Amino acid sequence: MDIHTNVTEQAHATSEAICVENLVKHYGTMLALDDFNLHVHQGEIFGLLGPNGSGKTTAINCILALLSHESGTVSVLGRPMTPTSYDLKRKIGMIPQNVAVFNELTVRENINFFCSLFIPKNKDRKQLVDDAIAFVGLQEFSSYRPGKLSGGLLRRLNIACGIVHKPELILFDEPTVAVDPQSRNAILEGIQHLRDEGATILYTSHYMEEIEQICTRIMIMDHGRQIAQGTANQLKDMIDMGERITVETLDLDAQTLNTMQALPFVTQADFDGKELKIACRHGNRNLADILDILHTSGTNFGHLSSQPPTLNDVFLELTGKALRD
Repeated sequence: MDIHTNVTEQAHATSEAICVENLVKHYGTMLALDDFNLHVHQGEIFGLLGPNGSGKTTAINCILALLSHESGTVSVLGRPMTPTSYDLKRKIGMIPQNVAVFNELTVRENINFFCSLFIPKNKDRKQLVDDAIAFVGLQEFSSYRPGKLSGGLLRRLNIACGIVHKPELILFDEPTVAVDPQSRNAILEGIQHLRDEGATILYTSHYMEEIEQICTRIMIMDHGRQIAQGTANQLKDMIDMGERITVETLDLDAQTLNTMQALPFVTQADFDGKELKIACRHGNRNLADILDILHTSGTNFGHLSSQPPTLNDVFLELTGKALRD
């Protein structure tokens, strides 16, 4: 029984790229991580969300053993992570939010330098550097220095430097900040391609649509601990907010508006003379009931739309709308 249990536990552990259990970290008297838990499966893109000061960066630094912690455990790729786990760290790639390249070196020289931190022999690096340049689409810019690159190209260089050694686990910290839509799309497609090639991705961003687009599972954390986790749809089901219904109309009378506002699933209904906007709780007949009232009252209306809750709605409901530093 003990042998079977150990084999089962080992198989479970190795199926997780990141396993964080009950992590506690203080900065002086401030509790930064409060029994924090995180489990990222191998081969998935896992989204980590949280407002400023929620503990995301501290958690990532503890996972990489760049910060010490008071209690709890961290395992990466099935093995305990320590500050001296150099062979394990070679299997990890980190793309920081702030671009970290050398302005004196060309694109190729930058990528080659970061590759040399993991692959000592120059002959072994050449193909890896060529592959990384091609992966981020910087072939025609390989002789440029970073100062000549646009913001989007600079972000792509930053990514190439972090993935050139073909890591098994890659941590992206807001890689699309201040880039144009074309570059953002190229970066997101590249991240999905890395996953398809076998890498595991931990992805942080304040762009909720990105998280919803590429992430298999998502965690929202605040005050140093998990407050919600699941797929995007599972997270949306956790909040009270349902669909938003918008109706274009010019002749909605006060009595019909009052009838709308009195519906048990309606949390708010406003009419500005041109549009009726209704916020609803979850329900299967919300739109049908709204249409019934409009038809019964004889209200003429044009375009009608129904918008389901977004991940941004989930984030704001769970973490609050107060500004964070």
